[in-house]
Amino acid sequence: QVQLVESGGALVQAGGSLRLSCAASGSINSVNVMGWYRQAPGNKRELVATITSGGRTNYEDSVKGRFTISKDNAKNTVYLQMNSLKPEDTAVYYCNAEVVVHTPFAPTTRTYWGQGTQVTVSS
Repeated sequence: QVQLVESGGALVQAGGSLRLSCAASGSINSVNVMGWYRQAPGNKRELVATITSGGRTNYEDSVKGRFTISKDNAKNTVYLQMNSLKPEDTAVYYCNAEVVVHTPFAPTTRTYWGQGTQVTVSS
């Protein structure tokens, strides 16, 4: 089993910054991709940013130039630095990881989600 533990969500004023963290732990063989998604009330969960084991990143258009995703492979931890925050960034932010896990038979790829952390940006 794999657990994703997020932290860093808070209430911040528009124009401010926050840094989210997500640490993966458990029976991890390797991590293929880690990322952040968000869901605002009444909206679908949407991709914010992802980063592969090789360091390739992908961003949703509205956060490009403002958000930066990074990772610490040794700690199986992913970060999301969010700058120039806007009220429309308000949402629950979820960590996601595609992980190769140990099993009794063979390594298996599975996807996991964190519990979510609330980010609220006031105008």
